Amino acid sequence: MTDRLCLTSLTLSELEGYLQKIGEKPFRARQIFQGIYQRGLTDFSGFTDLPLALRQKLSEKFIINPLAIEQTASSADGTVKYLFRLPDGFYVETVLIPSGQRRTVCLSTQVGCKFRCAFCASGLNGFRRNLRPGEIVSQVLSLKYLFGHQITNLVFMGMGEPLDNLENVLKAIRILNDEQGLNFGARRMTVSTAGVIPGIRQLKNFELQINLSISLHSSIDRQRSQLMPINKKYPLPELVAAAEDYIRSGGRQLTLEYILIKDLNDSLYEAEGLAAIARRLRAKVNLIAYSPVAGLPYLRPTTEDLSRFQRWLEERKIKVTVRQSKGVDIAAACGQLAGKFQ
Repeated sequence: MTDRLCLTSLTLSELEGYLQKIGEKPFRARQIFQGIYQRGLTDFSGFTDLPLALRQKLSEKFIINPLAIEQTASSADGTVKYLFRLPDGFYVETVLIPSGQRRTVCLSTQVGCKFRCAFCASGLNGFRRNLRPGEIVSQVLSLKYLFGHQITNLVFMGMGEPLDNLENVLKAIRILNDEQGLNFGARRMTVSTAGVIPGIRQLKNFELQINLSISLHSSIDRQRSQLMPINKKYPLPELVAAAEDYIRSGGRQLTLEYILIKDLNDSLYEAEGLAAIARRLRAKVNLIAYSPVAGLPYLRPTTEDLSRFQRWLEERKIKVTVRQSKGVDIAAACGQLAGKFQ
């Protein structure tokens, strides 16, 4: 494990401050940012526009990309899962999801997860630690420069609960958004939450207009508590009220993620409740067929089940997108691959 700091955890102003502190010109920070984020450099020897002495100082203090690729898995539908090893020996996953002209990258924010949703693989091995900003940012850099993907959208929906690591996630978003770096548009980034209400309240004051997605998965409070233990701490009525306040504060689009599980949350009663919540929040619904996880008893719905549930919602004037479960043949659901290594 390296004791060097992750350079991609620093904002431009923090890097300027560090350079000034060691007697270097602050403008060098822009050169470093451009080298990392616009040229994809991962070794300080490639920064030929910097003095050799500065390059040596930086290499002693920092590592640029802390991620080491351990394994890749490619699906017949074009989805690619990347397993990265962190400097302390833990593993996280990043998934590239193609859809038409879009190339969406699903980013992890924690090693494991505290919240143990009943149907999810991410929490099966427990929670280990938060990812640092640079470990989040470097997932994007790796897919862009190491694997050559043209990325159009980012979703913070991989391993972990983003709002449980909110400070590091928001810092990573600022770094990704910086015009001196990747200049990634805020409206092309989406943060997902299982319902961490204090995080939603903080997010509404964030200066960038990122999108918010709430993983709902049941419109019945008791049922949701069984599927998602976080609901016992932040019950569904309180979550909906917090989401309503979020929308009222900024007018941003809200998405409700709903994983459809056969014979569990696919009833007309559930659809009626989901439609009522979506209308209240003026939200669109992403409907997703469950991806089976080894060792868990839940079943994938049939195509007919999915179509019926979609039709019920649309008849109630709800905007619905059926998001095809990608990478089922490579166990692309969050945490499945990392869990084997962890």
